[in-house]
Amino acid sequence: MALPQLTFDLPDWLQRQLQDQPAPVLTSPAAQVQFAIALSRQNVTHHTGGPFGAAVFDETGTLVAPGVNLVVSQGCSILHGEMVALALAQQVVGRHDLSEGGRHRYRLAVSAEPCAMCLGALPWSGIRELVYGALDQDVRAIGFDEGDKPAHWQQALERRGIQVTGGVLREEAVAVLHQYRAAGGQVY
Repeated sequence: MALPQLTFDLPDWLQRQLQDQPAPVLTSPAAQVQFAIALSRQNVTHHTGGPFGAAVFDETGTLVAPGVNLVVSQGCSILHGEMVALALAQQVVGRHDLSEGGRHRYRLAVSAEPCAMCLGALPWSGIRELVYGALDQDVRAIGFDEGDKPAHWQQALERRGIQVTGGVLREEAVAVLHQYRAAGGQVY
């Protein structure tokens, strides 16, 4: 039995946006979440996926890898924005543990609180900080199934050395969720 190679492509608009440009340097968590929200908005506007964007930044604030939700457009349930950004970042730096055993500090900025799957990937990804916009309740309010997460998931991440900050630019992130729903975007 021949199996296909697992690949995914970032949308053309995102590839064009970053092509031949120096990597953006955004030093504040709010600016990085703003970038992730902008990715989510463009993903909705271009009809290339769900209303979720993410980005991995290094300790200087330099973008390592962007990510947008590609679940429906590429027919793969694991292609959430966070998973895409983390996978690309790991490819860029050449290792599965971005922190390289704690020697480096990477931040994952996300337009919305991670679902159960993305939450599960965070401890093994090597990120040392998570910052996000919309809350779980905001995402569920438009119909998305976020899965079951432990009640104290934030504290569990912090025990593992991952700093967590939520609700950054929440209203702006929620507006993109409503834009997606109003445009008839598929909720899964």
